[in-house]
Amino acid sequence: MAAKKTSASATKTAAAKKDQETLAKINKLAQNALKSVKAGDNPALDIRIRALSNVSFNEKRRVIELGNKTQTREFFNVAMARKFMQMFLIADKCRELINADLTLTIRQMYYQSKHTIANSTENTFEDQSESDPIIEDLEVGIDALREELHLFANKRGLVAGPLVVNDAGDQIDLGQMGRGGWGIPSICEDGVLKFVRNKASFVLLVEKVAVWQRLNEDRFWQKNNCILMTSEGQAARGIRRLLQRFATELKLPVYVLVDNDPWGLYIYSVLKQGSINLAYESMRMAVPNIRFLGMSSLDYKKFNLSSAVQIKLNDEDIKRAQQMKAYPWFQDKKWQREIDELLHNKFKMEVDGFLTKSITFIAEEYIPKKLKDRDWLQ
Repeated sequence: MAAKKTSASATKTAAAKKDQETLAKINKLAQNALKSVKAGDNPALDIRIRALSNVSFNEKRRVIELGNKTQTREFFNVAMARKFMQMFLIADKCRELINADLTLTIRQMYYQSKHTIANSTENTFEDQSESDPIIEDLEVGIDALREELHLFANKRGLVAGPLVVNDAGDQIDLGQMGRGGWGIPSICEDGVLKFVRNKASFVLLVEKVAVWQRLNEDRFWQKNNCILMTSEGQAARGIRRLLQRFATELKLPVYVLVDNDPWGLYIYSVLKQGSINLAYESMRMAVPNIRFLGMSSLDYKKFNLSSAVQIKLNDEDIKRAQQMKAYPWFQDKKWQREIDELLHNKFKMEVDGFLTKSITFIAEEYIPKKLKDRDWLQ
């Protein structure tokens, strides 16, 4: 019992120290602006550009990294003043959160920051699509993660399997969550979420919650001794961070099952190398050794699927596939063949299409055979 108290105390101390470091970064941001004002200069911020033009693929680390190109945001500039003000407004609200030891969702931060400026009809924010990028600007601008700013997103994703975790003091057995599974929290850092006991031998992440539900009802994770996850589409930051921790801390191989279309490939790509928009976080979220189990373009003939599973590629699908074919991390011959086959087929497929074989085909035949034959791409 004493050991647990010491551990909890140490965790709390570490969190307090991190809070002080983050507050110092926010204060420095404000002090630099104040210094410019007192000197009669135009207050300005330099923020690293989060765009394709400022990212590169690190061949050694196998992740996307953000470069050092910056854009200057000036207060005395009609085109920049609004975003300049918004960033300081968000920073001040985050300072208040840290001092009060409270947290908000990024949606709640939008409402906390939104108001009409005195003696005007101008709102600080018109929509959350305005505030979310400003939060990312602040992360990059002061080198502090969203979680360190006491902000988080709504939880998304489910997991089940032979794993026991401690989530902020509550011990949870992920093998005892019934049909609903455990909702993956937005913040999955070691200081909050700890692995207590693991018996799984691998991780399987599926794109769609419907496929996860089917596999969970079949008790796939129990029969195959794995952790079963769903990202419910493009993986949120919490899911990506949890996957990386599974791979690095528990040393578990990670497999991904997505629809056979360019968007499924992109979901896999983001999990593997990181994303352009969040390139500054790749080192804590990307899983370079993640394995693409399917759904492969070659599976149509390999598993003798019927024409009922075919969905014609549209112009946007074709354009996206050709873009992905040029990505540095898809230059391997096997990946080129996979994308070429998709374009040659002229149709895409959903994992749900395996239901044309049988209700349990995915769990009892498709995935076991792919794993047994080591039929995956990496």
